[in-house]
Amino acid sequence: MRWWPRSIRWQMLFGLALLEALSVCLFALLLIHLQRQEISQRAAHRLSHQADSLTEQIQEALLEQRSDLIGLSAHMMGGAPSVARARLTDPAGRTLFDSRSESAPLSSEELAQIPRIHGRDARVFSFASAEWESVKPIYKGADLYGYGWVLSDRAWDTEELSGTIRGTALFGLIWVIASSALVLLLARGISHPLAVLHRGTRALVSLPESSGNFPLPVTAQNEFGDLIAAFNRMVAAIEEQRAGLHDTLSLLDSMLANAPVGFAFFDRYSRFVRVNQVFADLTGIPLSRHLGRTPSELLPTDVSPQFEAALQSVFTDEEPVSDLEFHGAASNSPWTWLVSAYPVRTTPGQVRWAGVIIRDVSERVRSEEALRKTEKLAATGRLAASIAHEINNPLEGLTNLLFLLRKFCNLDAPALDYVAMAEHETRRIAEIAQKTLRFYRQSTLPVRARVVELVDSILDLYKARMHTLNIQVERRIDPHTTLFCYEGEIRQVLANLIGNAVDATAAGGRLLVRARRSRHWRDSQTVGVRLTIADTGTGMTPEVRSRIFEAFFTTKEATGTGLGLWVSQEIIQKHRGLVHVRSRAASGPQASGTVFQLFVPDDENLGARGRASGQ
Repeated sequence: MRWWPRSIRWQMLFGLALLEALSVCLFALLLIHLQRQEISQRAAHRLSHQADSLTEQIQEALLEQRSDLIGLSAHMMGGAPSVARARLTDPAGRTLFDSRSESAPLSSEELAQIPRIHGRDARVFSFASAEWESVKPIYKGADLYGYGWVLSDRAWDTEELSGTIRGTALFGLIWVIASSALVLLLARGISHPLAVLHRGTRALVSLPESSGNFPLPVTAQNEFGDLIAAFNRMVAAIEEQRAGLHDTLSLLDSMLANAPVGFAFFDRYSRFVRVNQVFADLTGIPLSRHLGRTPSELLPTDVSPQFEAALQSVFTDEEPVSDLEFHGAASNSPWTWLVSAYPVRTTPGQVRWAGVIIRDVSERVRSEEALRKTEKLAATGRLAASIAHEINNPLEGLTNLLFLLRKFCNLDAPALDYVAMAEHETRRIAEIAQKTLRFYRQSTLPVRARVVELVDSILDLYKARMHTLNIQVERRIDPHTTLFCYEGEIRQVLANLIGNAVDATAAGGRLLVRARRSRHWRDSQTVGVRLTIADTGTGMTPEVRSRIFEAFFTTKEATGTGLGLWVSQEIIQKHRGLVHVRSRAASGPQASGTVFQLFVPDDENLGARGRASGQ
């Protein structure tokens, strides 16, 4: 009910006032009813007596034959305080005398009373909205002379009733006001503590972490005071529990946010409930887009069915599932996830969620694959060194035989030409074997090496391949330039850069190799050698160029290990050198290609620095 007040104080006040008003009204109605009955009885008795008095006076005037007294009696009776009109009519009801200046005929209700008059007694009746009137026959001897009529003054009859009503109303008003004041006084002792509790409850709901409003003041020494004290104890207990829960949640949130693995939680419908940032980074989808969705909506199609099957297995069997491997690819980069799922129980007999732990083992898988390839390359190197070593013995015998054939067999000119050709090829085989051994047997100490020999040894290795691809080589090297370095490691850097350039250059391309004395790009006091290797190959995009020195990153999916440039950078840093890369990928009519520039300081103290740093 909209009109009913919401405050307890005003509810009590309004309810009590309504109850008292109803009580006073019922009492007033009963009192008025009784008063009306009493007034009616007194009016009937009074009218009967007045009618008797009027008729007696008129009968005496008739006996004395004084007609003037008849009218005077009617006027005197009409002048009484309780009489509104006094009249004298003949037996037919025609007015003979009237106390009012303007006489009026009898009404139909009054005429209807004449046949009902019996004997000489007065008849009292009411009509016309509770008008009271009495009538009595007047006899002149034994003959009916007429009737005497006395009409009661209604104001006289209702004056006492009005006084009763006014007194009852005044009493009721005083009673309601006094009761309301008492209720207001008593209600304050109830409403004020309740208002304190209400404010405290609203503060607890709106600002649950604010303790400035508590404890609430105990304003009453009764049951309400005990209730406020109990509320304060409850708030203190909640605050203590909230603090412990907040600490626990902070620890859990910190663990989820900073753990090096991905966490995700799912409901029975395989919908994401919560994930951490690591999981979002693994999927490449923002955190907010995971919640409420299923793995089939976010994960690759070749992974999501297995993922959802693992989740349903957890809910069905209520047992954890461990070490599931999922494989996929993103941006041409393969990845491997190691997934474990476990049930999360809110009660001992119910699994509400399924938790998933995901570890990205892509680097480990690539490392293992690179290690296998490296071991194969190392075995191949050892095998090549062994073969090169073993070739030297038959080559020495073959060289001696060719020498004897030339000196002691008296061959003709064409045969001697063939012997010379055989000796040339034999020397070439010996040179290749020596270079192969040189790659495997690397020096553990820096030496001063001729740069031209380092470059030529690598170009000779790729000479046949570059000839097949018709790659034009431009070689600009000062033959007198030397460098104090780890010879085998610099040769390995050159082999990686020249090999990559050959792999990237199409048939008919160009390869530029240049070496000269120079100074450090940032420190002009440091002198060294600048090596430039440029090609007209396919070039690299900015994204690829930013990652070429990362371990295991490669664009050669079938043959690359992703370790060549990473190792090369480590070697350059070991020599305190620098490397700059410029590249432009093929795009329309623009030429493409890549330029590597290396600066290696010519430092005689390189070996001492290496030993000091533990290298």
